[in-house]
Amino acid sequence: MKIYGNLLFEEVQEKDIEILTPIMKRAFDEDTRIHLGKECGGPPGYDNGDFLRQYALDNDSTAFKISKGGRVIGAIILWINADTKQNFLGNIFIDPVAENKGIGKLVWDFIEHEFSDTDVWKTETPIFSRRNHNFYINKCGFHVVRIENPKDIEEGSFILEKKMK
Repeated sequence: MKIYGNLLFEEVQEKDIEILTPIMKRAFDEDTRIHLGKECGGPPGYDNGDFLRQYALDNDSTAFKISKGGRVIGAIILWINADTKQNFLGNIFIDPVAENKGIGKLVWDFIEHEFSDTDVWKTETPIFSRRNHNFYINKCGFHVVRIENPKDIEEGSFILEKKMK
């Protein structure tokens, strides 16, 4: 358990999947609704717990459940490579009711603080998600290093990196 700002970070465990899955579903569905005009959508297993079981509970990942004021509001999944110091942000999701309140930036600040020996952070985000682009580039300091499938609005993605000082 770690506290950063007014957020509580706890390692994700199997018992957390039940509470995190509906939050993840709401977060991804909201993004899909805003940017694609569709009712729902996300990566395979985002809506039934399979995604979280596969990635958050993976022995090689570091995943935290995030709470504020005693209420679970989201999670992060990271891959930390102590040898190369090039780490990967696999996922941040925050419940839509808690979005646009500076929580995402506070979560990113926690990640940078917690893993301060990182040389490069890498991540990927859908090409259609302008809110994610704004968050990663303008708020967190990432840069686009490559665009995969740039002509496919649903399958395309921005590959991003942040070189740390």
